[in-house]
Amino acid sequence: EFGVKYRILREQPEDRFLLYREGVQPADIENWLLDVQLAHGEFRTGKTALLLSELELDPRFDGVVNAHAEFFQAVKRKDALKRLLKKDDTEGIISLKMLAICAGAEPRMDAVIENLLAELADGQEEKIKLIGRCGLDVFLWQQMNRYYGYSSSAPGVQDFVIELFKSCYSMGVEGEVRLTGDALVFLKRWKDSRQYEDTFEMLSDECADMLAIEQDLAKRDFRDLIDLDYFELIDRKIISDLAKSVAERTVTAGDVALWVRQRRQGHWYDEFKDLYQAIDHAAQFFHILGKVKLSMNSITDGAQQYSSFLFKLDQHYRKYIYHVRCAAQASLMGPVTEQVENYYSNNYLLPVNDSWQSFVDTTDKWDATPIPLQRDFFEYHVRPFLSKDNKVCVIVSDALRYEIGEEFLRLMNKEDRFEAKLEAALAMLPTYTQLGMAALLPNKELSLADNDSGVVLVDGQSSQGRPNRIKILSQAMDKKATAIKADELMAMTKDECRIFIRDYDVVYIYHNRIDVTGDKRESEERVFEAVEETLQDLIKLVKKLTSANANNLLVTADHGFIYQNRAIDESDFSGLDAEGEKINFRDRRFVLGKGLKEVSSLRRFTSAELGLTGDVEVQIPKSINRLRLKGSGSRYVHGGASLQEVVIPVIKINKKRQSDISMVEVEILRGASTIITSGQLAVAFYQTQATTDKVQLRSLRAGIYTQADELISDSHELTFDLSSENPRERELKVQFVLTQKADEVNGQEVILKLEEQQGETTHYKEYKSLRYTMRRSFTSDFDF
Repeated sequence: EFGVKYRILREQPEDRFLLYREGVQPADIENWLLDVQLAHGEFRTGKTALLLSELELDPRFDGVVNAHAEFFQAVKRKDALKRLLKKDDTEGIISLKMLAICAGAEPRMDAVIENLLAELADGQEEKIKLIGRCGLDVFLWQQMNRYYGYSSSAPGVQDFVIELFKSCYSMGVEGEVRLTGDALVFLKRWKDSRQYEDTFEMLSDECADMLAIEQDLAKRDFRDLIDLDYFELIDRKIISDLAKSVAERTVTAGDVALWVRQRRQGHWYDEFKDLYQAIDHAAQFFHILGKVKLSMNSITDGAQQYSSFLFKLDQHYRKYIYHVRCAAQASLMGPVTEQVENYYSNNYLLPVNDSWQSFVDTTDKWDATPIPLQRDFFEYHVRPFLSKDNKVCVIVSDALRYEIGEEFLRLMNKEDRFEAKLEAALAMLPTYTQLGMAALLPNKELSLADNDSGVVLVDGQSSQGRPNRIKILSQAMDKKATAIKADELMAMTKDECRIFIRDYDVVYIYHNRIDVTGDKRESEERVFEAVEETLQDLIKLVKKLTSANANNLLVTADHGFIYQNRAIDESDFSGLDAEGEKINFRDRRFVLGKGLKEVSSLRRFTSAELGLTGDVEVQIPKSINRLRLKGSGSRYVHGGASLQEVVIPVIKINKKRQSDISMVEVEILRGASTIITSGQLAVAFYQTQATTDKVQLRSLRAGIYTQADELISDSHELTFDLSSENPRERELKVQFVLTQKADEVNGQEVILKLEEQQGETTHYKEYKSLRYTMRRSFTSDFDF
């Protein structure tokens, strides 16, 4: 042996040799070639040895191969393992990679568990059974104990998921916890994964039933659950209690808005968003109603109050009814809806219009100066553009009442490079389409036709229909003018639209979705849905026009409307019908005729009092009362003199050349110490400015990372959209839970990162960061 050793190491060191020995291998102390054997390895012809050779693994891993022989029975599994192996792999890492192959996952414990949970949700057992046949089940449960603190006398995937939900829920409500903080981090990542969303929801529902979560939630205060979203039942509990609290006025509107905002980050928010928003709008409605005074001292004062703040009550009512209808949870929201309806009708709509009516009754001239009258629209808003040789497009959206115009203003200002301004105008009486449309045209005289058509004459010409309106526009100026329906314009290609706009100086575009929906008894209950659709229509219409080089736009309405969602009481109808020498035209809120009889419940106007020519008289039910009209609806009405009908919006929109949208800035507030000593870290983030139309929200992802960019905490999706002017109310506090991987970087620097998603991609870019030093002791194991 010594001679062979001398030859291969000294005489022929560059040559290759195969050393073969017969018989039993001698003891190490007697083996002259032991150092050669250890340095260069052994060649064996057994099955295990061949496998190790094929996998290019050291012979010391023969125990791993022998213990999991079933794993190597499949060539596919063996080849998959070979692709994953690295030279520095340990026995544990190799076992993890085999486990991952059996589970069809990446070689990470969280990925393995996610796939096993998905299999459980599907009612399958193939992967977990394969893990058992391959002898990897013991390793699996050892790792589950190591990573998540899970141990059981009869371990299983279902047993683990029950304990996972139980412990993470207990962490949030200060109950008994058996798993580690890593389990909470895993649950949060799994819950927020789009790939495993269905799995999470299915197992969450099953575990909620097994753990009797509904019974536990019944004894808890919803305020203690605001940050939890592991079970759908939590949202149901919060919504139920929040709705009751709003109905009973035991919570403030500010608190409700904050809680709803917090729930937006939750897993189940999209399913319940209409309920959350309905509750929020109800709280805001009650809050504003409790603050305002519904008295006024003149028509001008009433119109100014309405356009300044009273319109918000109609807006919150509309949004509440819309979201409740979308949620389709009438029983749940019944008490809130009952109160909203009662307060809207009896404490707001009727009182404010009764007060307003007292001035409508005594006026001898329909006017609210300095608020311009609708008939002056063309001279006041359109003519100035033409005098400067600028093109202008006028969008007339039928029944776009003031509060809808204000929401459209806010939506438009959030669009990049658009600037919108809102003014109020006083609609002509009676507030019906033919008169409103006529008043928006250039005019010297407006008169009501003395027949049953309801037609309005502009300077003696009929304004009924687009051809007549185009004629009136063209005769009033030396510019080229036309009119078109909104849907016809939207049907044009980009080039067709550009040519169309190029050829005219004034274009009137008529849009009709709200009125056509509300005016029919069969569809009037959908009027608030029609409003939401209208808002989107108008945004698309504005963008279509501006892309065709129409940079000056005006959006207005022919009239407003009243809508009460529940059935109208008998008391809301005028007790007496209109009578007179001649009844020309009758609607739910007005009558046209001659020699109309004075009635206490109706207000009679001459044409002169309304700024019209001719001798046709107008009679309108007082306040919000209706006239009975066979075959028509009664909840959606217009034609009268209520604030909701007569105060209309005029929105000026201008397209800018440069971007004018920015996002809020966010700072990480440095605490008293930058040393992490426990398993959790509380961090405050500060939004440096309030959100506005042009300064918009910023969404960021926050987590704690090693210097090698490995996440060692839970990850938080944060939305910074706080609109408060108070800096203290723009702080957002977040609690990070560290994983056991944090122990591996004890004594080193770690990085708290705020990252921003790049467009619609899956890539993130660092926005801000702050460095901490990890200095944890054994006591950090007792955080929970």
